Amino acid sequence: MEYQDHKLSIAPMMDWTDRHCRFLHRQLTRKALLYTEMVVADAVIHGARERLLGFSPEEHPVALQLGGSDPQKLAEAARIGEGFGYDEINLNVGCPSDRVQSGTFGACLMKTPELVAECVTAMKLAVKIPVTVKCRIGVDQQDPEVALDALADRVFAAGVDALWVHARKAWLDGLSPKENRDIPPLDYGRVYRLKERNPSQFIGINGGIQTLDESMMHLGQVNGVMLGRAAYHTPGILAGADAALYGEPAREIDFEGLIDTMAAYAARHIEQGGRLAHVTRHMVGLFHGQPGARRFRQILSTDATRVGAGPEILHKAFAAVELERAGQAA
Repeated sequence: MEYQDHKLSIAPMMDWTDRHCRFLHRQLTRKALLYTEMVVADAVIHGARERLLGFSPEEHPVALQLGGSDPQKLAEAARIGEGFGYDEINLNVGCPSDRVQSGTFGACLMKTPELVAECVTAMKLAVKIPVTVKCRIGVDQQDPEVALDALADRVFAAGVDALWVHARKAWLDGLSPKENRDIPPLDYGRVYRLKERNPSQFIGINGGIQTLDESMMHLGQVNGVMLGRAAYHTPGILAGADAALYGEPAREIDFEGLIDTMAAYAARHIEQGGRLAHVTRHMVGLFHGQPGARRFRQILSTDATRVGAGPEILHKAFAAVELERAGQAA
């Protein structure tokens, strides 16, 4: 697959885009590029790799996002990720958490574009799959017109395959990570100008994008769109993505088939020592805006979290949706 084909991706989101979330999203879109949560390079090298990096073959195409700032450690972690079968390695230059700052990686790397370029060079030498970067438009008092160009120029010179830009500043001094997702104003125009300046490079946009219609609008200006919270809280919107963005035949969601697939997946996870809630916590918004959505959410938030809960809870929750639908249709 050419990188240009990645018109849509689902953002790496800490505590959200784990393997169970990605398996669900893949049932809804065959085309979107899925991202892992950020994994620190040191953890990849020294930690429990199967737990940190394991994923289902059905998730492809899937990218591993790494955190770190040591070029050699990132190269080694990228090599390990490629060995696990990931389709892409992404470097996090956008996460604003305090924990990330103390480790000298994430958004604070916007201040050291030369180091980011060194990391990209090392990773490119270590793997054959694409190496990409996800960044902000700037941090703290930086001028985004200067800071974003400085970073982009260096990583493109280092051979990065794509630059995904969250179209907000990150305020490392004064805002919490949660506040940094909402309070700094969005500046889509800054990302568009970056694309105008780099017409031959893949540039994707992220931040506050809520719908497929908005995504299509952005694709008139940049190469790719990255959905975050909208894809997580209302995953049903992904069912229309392949038709809207890739020209695939339109299709209705086969909810019964989807529930069967997720129940079978949950059963396998439980057999391996997991819990039903590990899977169902990502599904609570599946029927957002539809009859029965509230009852579905209630059952998954209560029954599915109990010790010993099995996949039959998913069928119970879906039956409640079906019942309410039938009542409205009568």
